[in-house]
Amino acid sequence: MSGTAEIVDIPEYVDFELVAGEQLAREPAFWLAHLLVTMGDCSADAEEYGVAQSAYEAMLDRLSDAEQPWPVIRVPFGGGHTAFAVYANFEDESTVEFAVRHPAWDRLGHLGQCGPESAGPGLSWAELTVIAASLPESASDIDGLVDQAQRLLLLLPMLGDPATPEEAWTVVARALSRCGIPGDVAPWFARELLGTDADERRVEPFWTVAVDNPVPVCSSRYSPRQVPIALGITLNQAQALADALRGDGQSSCELDWT
Repeated sequence: MSGTAEIVDIPEYVDFELVAGEQLAREPAFWLAHLLVTMGDCSADAEEYGVAQSAYEAMLDRLSDAEQPWPVIRVPFGGGHTAFAVYANFEDESTVEFAVRHPAWDRLGHLGQCGPESAGPGLSWAELTVIAASLPESASDIDGLVDQAQRLLLLLPMLGDPATPEEAWTVVARALSRCGIPGDVAPWFARELLGTDADERRVEPFWTVAVDNPVPVCSSRYSPRQVPIALGITLNQAQALADALRGDGQSSCELDWT
């Protein structure tokens, strides 16, 4: 990433320099690195996934470089909200932090993180696919990812939902192919990412809506969403977020890979 990369301002990260990392998403090596790092398996053989080992290692070096600004990759969605992933790199450890924010909020909404102290899940399957599909009307003018496949894969590490449909692996496989993972690799990689044990999936946390807040909460004690996202925002702001996570008011919230 060049020294002229766009500086990103997120008030809760005021002590750290953030730069836009969306250009990294052009490379298949980024998607392999992002997904394997968040799985905790970054030592895997990149060649088995159809990515050159040299490109993969170079991407890992950039994503974990504590001497460079932290890359942040943004996914704007309904109602002016933005979900994002930040590669937070300190000298002794690196973490991928996932969050959501709105310009009118005075706080950050944590979804979770992947690293030495992982936390999650942060999204249900319905929320993940709605966010991926909910492109702002003037997508050409937004700051962040506009490709639905990229948007889905960026936030996929936050998924945890026993209601994830059996055919979800086909959706993820098509997203992987669209992002440069070879077609013969994408199906088994998708199953690896989602897990193949139906019994295991059934014990994943559940999502419910409390009587005093419209934003769904998660039953996992490891999830920041044990409480509503950005707890303390106004009720109107919470309702707007809940609507955005459901896709209410959006002209289309269906994934379109054409």
